[in-house]
Amino acid sequence: MSPRRTRAKDLRRKTANRQELKTILVFCEGEASEPDYINALKRLPNVHGRTSINIEIDPKQGVPLTLVRRAIERAGDDEIDECWCVFDVEWPKNHPNLDEAIRLADKHGIRLAISNPCFELWLILHFEDQSAFMNTHDAERRSRKLDGRAGKRVDAERYMRLRQAASLRASGLSQRHQRDRTDFPHDNPSSTMCDFLAAIER
Repeated sequence: MSPRRTRAKDLRRKTANRQELKTILVFCEGEASEPDYINALKRLPNVHGRTSINIEIDPKQGVPLTLVRRAIERAGDDEIDECWCVFDVEWPKNHPNLDEAIRLADKHGIRLAISNPCFELWLILHFEDQSAFMNTHDAERRSRKLDGRAGKRVDAERYMRLRQAASLRASGLSQRHQRDRTDFPHDNPSSTMCDFLAAIER
């Protein structure tokens, strides 16, 4: 009795039905709180399945203009959909060349998430309103008191459920500055991290 013939397997690759991920490259000046927070965003179910986010931290903790120039160099990569720079203004002494960094980013399509005076202001907005001017030292101290951390590293998972409240507060600050015609960098306090959240979660 001859052995039964088995049907040959179809080795042709099946067409993938998975949606292509949006690829975002983020340049950060900080090496702790900002990457900690963005990495938590990456793990959100509504982000993880649709968006690929890669973070590049400036090895020399570069100023905003340096970050923007690095982003411009990478923006031509066909594999990257958007380049973002996340940086602070800093008070009482602002980062140098902020206006030039913003103009250059606008010219080359680089998106910016700027916190004034610093990223800790964005963290504060997760817990409470902040309408009064702050310098960097006071913002850092207030942020640590609100979440109980000792240093720069952030337990970002606890912030995720509060991120929409922070976005609403940040948007409210932006609207107030527009009404008052308060121009950058005098729009303290403010943060456009809410724009970054909108870009990855919309």
